Amino acid sequence: QVQLVESGGGLVQPGGSLRLSCAASGTFFSIGTMGWYRQAPGKERELVAQITKAGVTDIAVGRFTISRDNAKNTVDLQTNSLKPEDTAVYSCRASSRIKRNDRHEREFWGQGTQVTVSS
Repeated sequence: QVQLVESGGGLVQPGGSLRLSCAASGTFFSIGTMGWYRQAPGKERELVAQITKAGVTDIAVGRFTISRDNAKNTVDLQTNSLKPEDTAVYSCRASSRIKRNDRHEREFWGQGTQVTVSS
């Protein structure tokens, strides 16, 4: 199984930045695409950014960047020029092949970290 632990959330003023980190641990054969999603109160969860093992990115919020370290199984989200509307719980997601012979990847989620943008 895969455990995902996020860190780096907190309270930041508008215009500020935060770097969110997510580390995958456990027993697995490989980690595939890793990404960040967010859910604001009263809204549906939405993709923020994701990155494949090869480094191909899909970024939904242009002010943010995503990077990963395949050796450490970590993914970071650099959030810049934060706005109050960026306030949400940010959750890490990873796909993983638990066993070498698994046909399909499974999806795992972290507990989430709160990002609050307010003056």
